[in-house]
Amino acid sequence: MAKTQVGKLPPRYSFLLNRHPEERLSKCPECHRPTHLRKFALLVHIDGWGLMALGKTCRYCTRCEVMIVHQDELEAELANQFWSVAPEVIGNNYIALGTVDKKTWQRGLQGSGSLLEEALKHTADFKQHLELKVKPGGWYPASQQ
Repeated sequence: MAKTQVGKLPPRYSFLLNRHPEERLSKCPECHRPTHLRKFALLVHIDGWGLMALGKTCRYCTRCEVMIVHQDELEAELANQFWSVAPEVIGNNYIALGTVDKKTWQRGLQGSGSLLEEALKHTADFKQHLELKVKPGGWYPASQQ
């Protein structure tokens, strides 16, 4: 199956959605170095609504270009955005597709935003979607290494 590119900019960043609310990542899962906070404009597709550019502060590894988003935080921000506008959308499936250029996103916040086609010219898809595998700590028999 061919991968469809949404944005017109070349793909950038690896995206990791942390689905484990009890786990918080402060180190990069790739290089194990400390990450730092950075604000991104995520392009998110929500079923029943469509595309939305959402400003989100994420953990980021500059060296590996890995963006780490905690699912519970992302869903809380989406619910907050739709609470008064379209409450029926809250809880719908969604997927993060890429990042929008910050200047384009900020123009949209000021009301001088452009059409979807213009915004997609300033969007970069993710290079890859990473998966976090968590092995709970504790005692394991020697046969389960």
